[in-house]
Amino acid sequence: ALETLKMFEKKDSRVKSAAATNLSFLYYLGNELAQATNYADLAVNSDRYNPAALTNKGNTVFANGDYEKAAEFYKEALRNDSLCTEALYNLGLAYKKLNRIDEALDFLLKLHAILPNSAQVLYQIASIYEIMEDPNQAIEWLLQLISVVPTDPHVLSKLGKLYDNEGDKSQAFHYYYESYRYFPSNIEVIEWLGAYYID
Repeated sequence: ALETLKMFEKKDSRVKSAAATNLSFLYYLGNELAQATNYADLAVNSDRYNPAALTNKGNTVFANGDYEKAAEFYKEALRNDSLCTEALYNLGLAYKKLNRIDEALDFLLKLHAILPNSAQVLYQIASIYEIMEDPNQAIEWLLQLISVVPTDPHVLSKLGKLYDNEGDKSQAFHYYYESYRYFPSNIEVIEWLGAYYID
C-alpha cells in the first residue's frame, strides 16, 4: 500500500494530497509518528481544505500530547466539512484530555446524532458522564452500548461496577456474571464474584 501510494506523490496537488493523507494514516497506524507527521504536513500543504488531511495532522499532534493544537486542526477540518465524523470524534477526545468535559460531551452528542450505533461514541459519552459523577446517565449510555455490543466483557464489568457503587447488588451481580461468562480471566471480576458469594 505504501509503495503504491508513493507513486502518486508527483501528481497534481489534489491527488498528491489524497495520497499523502493515506500515507500519513498508514504510518500513523504503524506507529511511525515522524513519517506520519511528514506526510500529514505534505497533505495539508497540497490541499488546505482537505478535512481528512487536517484530521491526520491533528492526530499526529494529539499523539505528541499537544491536545490544544490538535483541537485546532480538528476544528479546521470541521469548518471544511461539518460532517467529518473522525474530526468530531477526535475533537471530543481532545477536549476530554484537556478536561473541558462539557465541550467534549457536546461534540460527542453531535456525533451520536450522526452515528447512533457507534460503540466507540456510546462508550465515550458514558465515560464522560462517569467523570461528571452522574452514574445514572453513565449506566443509561452503557445499556445502549451493550445493545450494540452485547458480548463485550469490559462494558459488562463496568456496568457491574457502576451498579455496585449505586448499591444495587443484584444488577451488579448480573453484569459481573455476564462479563465473567465472556471473559473468565478477569481477576477483578472473579474477586468481586467471590466476595459476593461469601456475603
